[in-house]
Amino acid sequence: MIFNYEDNSYQVIIEKKRTNKNTYIRVKKDMKIYVTTNYFTRDKDIEKLLIDNYSSIVKMIKQQVVKQKSNEGFNYLGKKYDIVYVDYCDISFGDAKVFLNKNLDIDKWYKKQAKVLFKNRLDEIYNEYTENIPYPDLRIRKMTTRWGVCNTRLKVVTLNLELIKRDIKYLDYVIVHELSHLIEANHSSKFWSLVEKNYKDYKKIRKEMKDF
Repeated sequence: MIFNYEDNSYQVIIEKKRTNKNTYIRVKKDMKIYVTTNYFTRDKDIEKLLIDNYSSIVKMIKQQVVKQKSNEGFNYLGKKYDIVYVDYCDISFGDAKVFLNKNLDIDKWYKKQAKVLFKNRLDEIYNEYTENIPYPDLRIRKMTTRWGVCNTRLKVVTLNLELIKRDIKYLDYVIVHELSHLIEANHSSKFWSLVEKNYKDYKKIRKEMKDF
C-alpha cells in the first residue's frame, strides 16, 4: 500500500494484532507510514482511514523531515557544525565546522562532555530551586522517548544524553522538570505550578522540544 504526498510516495506498513482494539498511524524515522490495527480490519477500511486522515499524516511526515534535518551534521549545545574528517586530532571546533578524527567514538565524547556539564547545571539549578528537596543522584543515558526520568523512590534523575546536542535552555528545563517530581510524582496542576515557579518560560520550551 502506498501513500502519495506531492511528488513523493511513502510505503504503508500494516501491522495487524489481535490485541489491538484501536487503529494507530505513525510515521517513523525510515519515512514509512505504520498502521497498527486489529487483526480483522479490512484493507479497504485502512485505505479509507488514510484518506480521512490525509492532513494529519502529511503533518507527521513534515515533522519527521524537520527532526531528521535537525540531526544532520554535528550538533553540540544548540549549534550545528559541518563535519570535516581529519587525522591530526580527535576533535577541534571552527566557526561552522568541526574537525573530527574518523576513529573518534562520538557517543563516548558526548558522554564525557555531558558528565561535566549536566552535573554543573544540576548543581546550580538545585541550589536555586525554590523548594526544599533531596539532592538526587545523576545518571546519563541515551533514551528514545523521554528527555528525562525521575525515580522518586531512589532519588535518581536520569537525563537523556541527546540533550548535549541542544541549547542549554532545554537541559535546564528538563532538570527543573525532573527535580519537581521529587515533590509531585505525577503531572498534576501542582506539579506544573512548581515547574513554572522554577522555570517561567517552560510552556515555550516544551512546545519547542516537541519539534525535536
